[in-house]
Amino acid sequence: MRGSCGRAGWQNTIGESEKATPYQALQAITINAAYEFFEEDSKGSIEEGKLADFVIFEKNPLSVDAMTIKDIEVAETIKEGRTIFEKK
Repeated sequence: MRGSCGRAGWQNTIGESEKATPYQALQAITINAAYEFFEEDSKGSIEEGKLADFVIFEKNPLSVDAMTIKDIEVAETIKEGRTIFEKK
């Protein structure tokens, strides 16, 4: 996600006009990815009747500097409605 938002090279931003916002990057790996695989009826967003597969981050990736998204740690991972990882 950070790579899409920052598009950083050695010295300068590569493709400044082509970089995605953090929200667009999040959509690309959730609802848009589900749509691409014809799974939008069961995945990609949090809605009643869909699989509950998601992660809970320690910080909101939409409210931090895009270059620090890589530093956000996962607090919990939910797969099919069940916790499969929880940070201790």
